[in-house]
Amino acid sequence: MIDHASEMAAFVRVVDAKGFSAAAPALGLTPSAVSKLVTRLEARLGARLLQRTTRALHLTQEGEAFYDSARRIVDEIEALESRIVDRSGTPQGLLRVTTSLAFATHQLTPVLAEFLARYPAIQFALLPTDRLVDMVEEGIDIAIRIGRLADTSFMARRIGEDKRVICASPEYLARHGTPRQPQDLLRHQCILSRERAYLNRWSFRIGGEIREIEVGGRLSVDEGDTQLQLALQGIGIVRLTRLTVAQAVRAGRLVSLLPDFSAEQPLPINAVYPHRRHLAPKVPAFVDFLIEKFTPPPWNI
Repeated sequence: MIDHASEMAAFVRVVDAKGFSAAAPALGLTPSAVSKLVTRLEARLGARLLQRTTRALHLTQEGEAFYDSARRIVDEIEALESRIVDRSGTPQGLLRVTTSLAFATHQLTPVLAEFLARYPAIQFALLPTDRLVDMVEEGIDIAIRIGRLADTSFMARRIGEDKRVICASPEYLARHGTPRQPQDLLRHQCILSRERAYLNRWSFRIGGEIREIEVGGRLSVDEGDTQLQLALQGIGIVRLTRLTVAQAVRAGRLVSLLPDFSAEQPLPINAVYPHRRHLAPKVPAFVDFLIEKFTPPPWNI
């Protein structure tokens, strides 16, 4: 039996993801299987829809005309399936989520067991990474993103906000003294960002004005959790998000410094997901769970 819907869905997903390999995870197929579905669709229609090169895919004139109608049909099929699942009242299926390494390690992992117990029909795939993931290309359902959003083609729900704080271990402060003024940092060892130099310019409110101080130090590293571990060992002063250091500060393993001079701007934290008229229940279920667990933010110091 010919499955016209699968062929059409494969074609639409390949166009959206800009490649067979990128579309495969979202379809639950291998790249070769996706390619066969599109080839079979072209053979049945008697028209080439995609112009394939070694580096990219391009829609042909026939492909552009077919894509618009196919996109609407696939959306209607997904909407129908969502309505049917909605009636069951049970969020289910594979949920793919990406977020930063710090958020995954310090905030999300501790609450995942509760979510999985609450929704036993959901399978969970977590992708912690500090690179910007292409949600369509990698078949991601939800991205938890920290900072201002540039892409307005997705839905977003605010789940909290965060700020960077400056801190050091009691051992470091016992050896080198505690900075009382922002300018004191110039005499201290600060743990620097190696690739993102702008993160080494720390903002303070001094005398009613916001000023930047470019800190220095012998050690530079980009990954936040590595910076945290180095600070805990007493190697230097670090500037990290509260969601990364809150637990260590509460436990007395790190000490917050110069809070009265802080000029840090809040960083919004959003759950981002595709803009669809009918979302699979697993998506709003997880977003609602995030808002429940992180209101008020457990990383407040």
